Amino acid sequence: MRDFKELLGRNAVRICGFSIIALTIAIALFLTVRGSESFTVYGHSLSEFLFSSEWRPEDNFTGGGKIGSAVYIVGSLLTCALALLLAVPPSLAVAIFMAELQPEVGNRYIKPAVELFVGIPSVVYGWVGLTVLVPAIAKLFDRPHGLSVLAAGLVLGLMIFPTITTLMNDALKAVPKSYRSAAYALGSTRWQVIWRVVIPAARSGLYTALIMGLARAFGEALAVAMVIGKSRIFPDSILAPTINLTAAIATDMGGATEGGEYNMALWSMALLLFIVALICIAVVHLFQMLEKRRHEK
Repeated sequence: MRDFKELLGRNAVRICGFSIIALTIAIALFLTVRGSESFTVYGHSLSEFLFSSEWRPEDNFTGGGKIGSAVYIVGSLLTCALALLLAVPPSLAVAIFMAELQPEVGNRYIKPAVELFVGIPSVVYGWVGLTVLVPAIAKLFDRPHGLSVLAAGLVLGLMIFPTITTLMNDALKAVPKSYRSAAYALGSTRWQVIWRVVIPAARSGLYTALIMGLARAFGEALAVAMVIGKSRIFPDSILAPTINLTAAIATDMGGATEGGEYNMALWSMALLLFIVALICIAVVHLFQMLEKRRHEK
């Protein structure tokens, strides 16, 4: 009976593992097929999709429109870059406090507070941004409205803050205590140990936190769509409205004719987001591999 339970558990684990692999491959193949139909069925070029700003896809099966997505791509890049710029410094500061300065206070009070942000639904972030942040930006900068890249960047920065903070905290804690002891033995102060020993030693994990935060920011749709303005224009400043890839997909996918040119253009955007996610994952594994080789040497 015991051998049977062990065999059953082992096979169940294997089935779950292979199922996850199969599901990932199926999703990748599905997105590749659907996302590539803009080019294979409707004859659009990759350069038009990536570098043109002319967005006029036809919502039918004959095609003939334009699927230039440069505005959406630029909007995604700007909001994600601003979100990282706003989220990384406080995330690193909080992680240092929890891991190096006050670990007991950090684990008991700050860590649960940070993790609480993860459980807040995206629509809540978007609603707070729309009702509080957007009017505040409009009033502060004397604008007709506050829908802007800045609003989207602030909301995204708040959303990726717990992810980056948690991963950075884990990276700092993973540094062996012997590194700190050796530095203290040489007469280093606490801040010298943190900045010259701990942070360089945790560099790979810190980069991983940054990349995972970027991937999280690229994939967010609802909260960003509520505060970015959804204007198909290149923003001339962070106070101007624009639109990004996820907002376009979330807004237009439901109303586009299935299989039509418009629908396929949106699937191409989804494929682009999937490729970005794969690149982020590959970069994370690259950092981990390089760090492993560095330790082996």
